[in-house]
Amino acid sequence: MASFKKLSIALLSAIAFAPAAFAQDTGSTDASGTDTASGKRIAIVGGGAILQPDSNPTPGLEVDGGTAPTLSASWYVNDNVAVELWGAADKFNHRVRGPQGKIGTVEQQPIAVSGQYHFRDADAVMRPFLGLGYYESNFSNEDISGGGPHVGLSTAKGPIATAGMDFNINSRWFARTDVRYMKGDADVNVAGEGTGTELTLDPWTVGLGLGARF
Repeated sequence: MASFKKLSIALLSAIAFAPAAFAQDTGSTDASGTDTASGKRIAIVGGGAILQPDSNPTPGLEVDGGTAPTLSASWYVNDNVAVELWGAADKFNHRVRGPQGKIGTVEQQPIAVSGQYHFRDADAVMRPFLGLGYYESNFSNEDISGGGPHVGLSTAKGPIATAGMDFNINSRWFARTDVRYMKGDADVNVAGEGTGTELTLDPWTVGLGLGARF
């Protein structure tokens, strides 16, 4: 996951310096002098999401959903095409249950980079978008050993698909709702040794947020 974090830092750095690079192309008014979202290259969104893993990741085991705050930063190549860095600002906490009830908890914190296409004009009241990219989700604080050797989960990684809608409030502010699907398994380790068992978590997230363009 270290290499992915470096990529994320690089993307954030590019976003941080983009306003200066595009200073000639980020006017907030159109030819008639009307305030517009067109030409703004950076979007920051803060919100929250519910993450729901596959309810039956392996026979006899269930993992409940969790909630966490989320953040995203996007750089718009133009009004329709964007590159987004998205992730959980805190950890999703999940209760793990077996046939006899709760057997422990585990936390995860996903991060993803996606390419997105935003439909319709930048100033349209409702702007649907679709995205496809790559994610990694780090698991921590695994407490599912039941008093035996420590049970750990490896980092899940794989493709992520996104579908969402932006609701423009004005040329700068917008509300967002989105759904994300992450495809990836986590290897199960016991006392630091691989077991050959995988948890097929394949989580969905449903999120709401408030964003600003610059």
